[in-house]
Amino acid sequence: MSATMTMVEAINLALHDSMESDETILVLGEDVADTEGGGVVGITKGLSTRFGVERVRSTPISEQAIIGAAIGASLIGFKPVAEIMLMNFTTVASDMIVNHAAKLRFMSGGQTSVPIVIRTMTGAGFGNGGQHSDYLEAWFAHIAGLKVVLPSNPADAYGLMLSCIDDPDPCIFVETLPALFTPGPGADRGKKIPIGKAKIVREGRDVSIIAYGRIVQAIAGLADKLSGEGLSIELLDLRTVSPLDMDGILASVDKTGAAIVVHEAVKKFGPGAEICSAIYEALFDRLRAPVIRLGARYAPVPFSQPLETASLPSLDEVEAAVRRLAPKPN
Repeated sequence: MSATMTMVEAINLALHDSMESDETILVLGEDVADTEGGGVVGITKGLSTRFGVERVRSTPISEQAIIGAAIGASLIGFKPVAEIMLMNFTTVASDMIVNHAAKLRFMSGGQTSVPIVIRTMTGAGFGNGGQHSDYLEAWFAHIAGLKVVLPSNPADAYGLMLSCIDDPDPCIFVETLPALFTPGPGADRGKKIPIGKAKIVREGRDVSIIAYGRIVQAIAGLADKLSGEGLSIELLDLRTVSPLDMDGILASVDKTGAAIVVHEAVKKFGPGAEICSAIYEALFDRLRAPVIRLGARYAPVPFSQPLETASLPSLDEVEAAVRRLAPKPN
């Protein structure tokens, strides 16, 4: 295990290790080869030099072509990792993703699988505006046949990428832009992290907080602070939005009797709604209070940085929710 690494380094390492052991793995996308810089933030840097431009291909600026080529290559035995530079741009390739990648296994009666990984980046915090910063994981989680993964730290990014590449179904691998360069504990080389298995970041007894992506690390810091006041928070990092680890979610909430669901995607119609509904259906008579959902405001992500910050769920909101749900002293 490396002492520390960034998520950029972890994903690069996962791609390198996978390509080293399996010649059917291809990487394609805009600017992914070293002659174009190794990706817009350097995630694929060095791969075309090591494995050649036949396996690491820079493409034209055409999201439909990128995903169409990846699907076609997967049908003849390759395992493509396709980069769509920003998550908003997946909308351009939605037909390919939703009507082809997600459905071919079903429509062929299981005779054909589409083992592709679609890497994409998003996240507010850089003033990139409404067309570059959306979290669209709820869209893809709604589509049967797709798996949706959002790592919160470098070690998870490495292990989840290995699992996505090895998976027979199409996986959407979402990289949170503001977290890409934050150092964290390094990855265990070769160790896969199962898709659909949440991680208990810290155990607690008073309130369960269910989150994923960048905000997990911020909530962990808040939980440390509140523990000094005797408030015990259990923090569950989903890692995967589809499939959801409902067993893990329900076990945590059953223990604490209270839940807060936090994500940076828009709150309305977001993944938190599905999670809350499942909690109510299974544990209604076990809850001390209604489940609280926190998410982004129902608006495009603002370009203005003060407005952008105000549009996201804040740690102050999370803290207020914890205090509202925490057991009252006798």
